[in-house]
Amino acid sequence: MKAKPDPAVVARQVVRELVLPDPVIRTSPDERHAQLVRVPTWMWLDRAMWRPVSKTAKVPGVSVTATAIPRAASWRMGDGATEVCEGSGTPYSSKFAADASSPDCGHTYMRSSAGQPDDAYTVSVTVTWDVEWHGGGQQGVIPGLQTQAQMPLRVAEAQALVVA
Repeated sequence: MKAKPDPAVVARQVVRELVLPDPVIRTSPDERHAQLVRVPTWMWLDRAMWRPVSKTAKVPGVSVTATAIPRAASWRMGDGATEVCEGSGTPYSSKFAADASSPDCGHTYMRSSAGQPDDAYTVSVTVTWDVEWHGGGQQGVIPGLQTQAQMPLRVAEAQALVVA
C-alpha cells in the first residue's frame, strides 16, 4: 500500500503555483501630474488585485487548497520615508476636501523631487500575502509571499507670488 502524500508538502507545491496579481499603484493627485510639497498625496492599489487568490491541487490520496490573502502594503516614497498600510488604501474622490489627508494610506512630501533622476522620486510598493492552506485533515499558514511595483512620481514646489 502506497503512503498518502504529506499535505504540507503538497501545500508548498500549490503555493509555488499560485499566480498573484501585480500591484497597480494609484495616487491623487494623479501620477501623471506633479504632486505638491506639503500637500497630502493619497496612495492606493487597484482594488481588483486586493483580493484572495486560491488554487487547489489534487494528487492521489489528498486534495489541498491554498488561499493567498493580501495583508499589508509597504510603500517606499523615494524621499527616504516609508508608509505601511493595512489595506489597499482609499481612492480619492471629490467627497473629500482637496487638502484632506488619506484616512488610511498617504504621504506628504516635504521637498521637491528636483535633482532626482528624471526629476522624480521612485515610489515602490510591496504587498505582503499570507497563505492559508487546508487539506488531508491538516491546515497551516505560509507567511510572507510578496508582490511589488514601482513608478516615478514628480513632486513640485509651488511658489506664491505676492503683487502689491
